[in-house]
Amino acid sequence: MAYDLLIKNGHVIDPDQGIDGLFDVAFADGRVAALAPSISDASAGEVRDAAGLYVVPGLIDLHTHVYWGGTLLGVEAERVARASGMTTAVDAGSAGAGNIRGLIDLVAPRSPVRILAFLNLSLVGIFVGDGVHVGEAEDLRFLDIPLCVGAARANAEHVVGVKIRVGASTTGALGAIPLHMAIRAAELAGDLPVMVHVGAGMPPRIEDIVDPLRPGDVLTHYCTPKENSPLTSRGQLRDCMIAAKERGVIMDVGHGSGSFGFDVARVMLESGLSPDVISSDVHMKCIDGPAYDVLATMSKFLVLGMPLAEVIRAATATPAAVCRRSDLGTLRPGAHGDATLLEIRKGAVVFKDSIGGSLQADRRFVPRGTVIAGQWWHDGAAAA
Repeated sequence: MAYDLLIKNGHVIDPDQGIDGLFDVAFADGRVAALAPSISDASAGEVRDAAGLYVVPGLIDLHTHVYWGGTLLGVEAERVARASGMTTAVDAGSAGAGNIRGLIDLVAPRSPVRILAFLNLSLVGIFVGDGVHVGEAEDLRFLDIPLCVGAARANAEHVVGVKIRVGASTTGALGAIPLHMAIRAAELAGDLPVMVHVGAGMPPRIEDIVDPLRPGDVLTHYCTPKENSPLTSRGQLRDCMIAAKERGVIMDVGHGSGSFGFDVARVMLESGLSPDVISSDVHMKCIDGPAYDVLATMSKFLVLGMPLAEVIRAATATPAAVCRRSDLGTLRPGAHGDATLLEIRKGAVVFKDSIGGSLQADRRFVPRGTVIAGQWWHDGAAAA
């Protein structure tokens, strides 16, 4: 047989290649082997019919916390993947230089889902959880640039950037100083991107968080409804947000348990600041709602009016580009053999944001199959 697996009759949306139409997709030796309007059933050892479904590159969640067993917030990547069709989880700073090997050597090999990581500038990573409210970056003794650089270089196969959480609850009196340190560490580690979390409270101001960011850096929680909002008191976009978008800062949703508001998201979409990346910020406090996973977050933006192909791009091609992984987020022959089969299921549903807001909807994404490394991995949800 020429191919190990063949997905037939699906509506392929691959923004990386500009493809949006009916195609068959074949996989061999863990890679995408062929993409064509018609591929013979006889050429594959296993054939799956995707008629009526969308076939997209394997979903990438750029902001997760999957250091399961290593941090209080960590969740199991496999659990998230079975519910969403995610094939790559990017852990957003759960681990720092002092404990990144645990994520890479102990957690990642046990997961069928690929795990990459933004390395926290803080040596200890994110250790907050029930009863623990000490910011990991409020003490300079935890912030060691040479250790961060060394760990990023030593684990370059897995580390895609540097993470820093900036806000009253995470950097305290240090304000934005840790952000500047994170940027310097990222430069020294190979000009990696920085992902910065916009804290709910001040100090510092959101301007002090956004203005230092470089093209390709990631502003996560960009739809935060909290005190340090990207909107003015009149509900208009702050100038710093517009300038950041214009210079190429990546706008990331990072839904989480407290960092996403429908009203802010609507203003962003109406103002032309659609998210570059749709991510969940899934962790122990939001895996059962309101964030759930990347697919649930994608559903919210679909219902808010973001075009289907752009929703798919924001969870495939763009996060792959942020990670500098051209072998991910695409169904281009030769790429890693990851794919997600999706249904847009009609029916009444109520979505929640992070502050109790509701969105009445008539459709949502449902995972109907997952391919990992060229093999059928999970059937997804049952047909309606």
